[in-house]
Amino acid sequence: MTATTDHRQVTVGSVSDLTPGEGRTYVIDGTQIAVFLLADGTVRAMDAVCPHKAGPLADGQIDGSVVTCPLHQYAFRFDTGVCTTETVAAVRVYPAHVSDGTVIVQF
Repeated sequence: MTATTDHRQVTVGSVSDLTPGEGRTYVIDGTQIAVFLLADGTVRAMDAVCPHKAGPLADGQIDGSVVTCPLHQYAFRFDTGVCTTETVAAVRVYPAHVSDGTVIVQF
């Protein structure tokens, strides 16, 4: 799915397209972004590709404030993108929110 942009506020889709506790990958300006719907109803967004071996972060396990890459279990913080388990490079995080049922990512 390719998103459309409007002044760096990017509408990626409906929040109903997301499942609580899981992620989904969107493409924004050619960049893969993983968007996660957390159990508390908030959304988080970060680069969708793990810097270690290009694992799909949207398919990772959410554990509180981190998502764990499914390939080699490197965990990345939703707030900073920093890897908590090793000295793997951080991923970029993006502000995200829901407005009128639509997920918006600031890109």
